[in-house]
Amino acid sequence: MNTLLTKEKPIVFFDGYCGLCNWFVDFILKQDRNHTLLFAPLQGPTAQALIGVMDLSYLESVILYDTGQIYRRSSAVLCVLKYLGGFWTIFAVLAIVPTSWRNALYDIIAKRRYRWFGKKEICRLPSPKERHLFLP
Repeated sequence: MNTLLTKEKPIVFFDGYCGLCNWFVDFILKQDRNHTLLFAPLQGPTAQALIGVMDLSYLESVILYDTGQIYRRSSAVLCVLKYLGGFWTIFAVLAIVPTSWRNALYDIIAKRRYRWFGKKEICRLPSPKERHLFLP
């Protein structure tokens, strides 16, 4: 097992081909000044090892793996924003909106994400500076 996993840092799993997902990863990298979060594509071996087969067949979701807990869709996004701290914690108030409503909006965007934000031909590759934050 990767030594980074033993540090028990939360891992953001993302669709490595999705333009919106890659934008979200870039956004997190800019905002996460303490390097609290790690990243791994849903298509990679880390996702296969930590996330159930059912979740991997559903690539329309950002997934946050945090000390054994799995957060999906809008809940994953809200947890990530909470980890970023500062201004971004204001969005925690959205947790009062029923999960079914948040996920309905999330699903509308997820189903159209390739059309609206593009689809990459290869998974996002981290820069040399970012490499220590990415798992295979």
